[in-house]
Amino acid sequence: MYTKKDKRAKSQKLRQVNRTIFLFLASFFFSFSVNAQCAMCRAALEGEGNTAKAEAVNDGIVYLMLIPYILVALIGYAVYRIYRKKKA
Repeated sequence: MYTKKDKRAKSQKLRQVNRTIFLFLASFFFSFSVNAQCAMCRAALEGEGNTAKAEAVNDGIVYLMLIPYILVALIGYAVYRIYRKKKA
């Protein structure tokens, strides 16, 4: 049987996981309106008047930017798990 302390710890952990998932999804879905072009790319693409090409370059920059952040998050999570196992 679970004690009150076990139930409280389990519900607290579940809330933390839910909060983390919510923050990840919110940051993922609300980051699409970011203009991430560098000054050189913007200057080169604005002169042509082709907005579709400028948007494609902008999307490519945003997608390339996501990979390092995802890797850092995964490494941070792995370190957190190791730390929690040692503590328990």
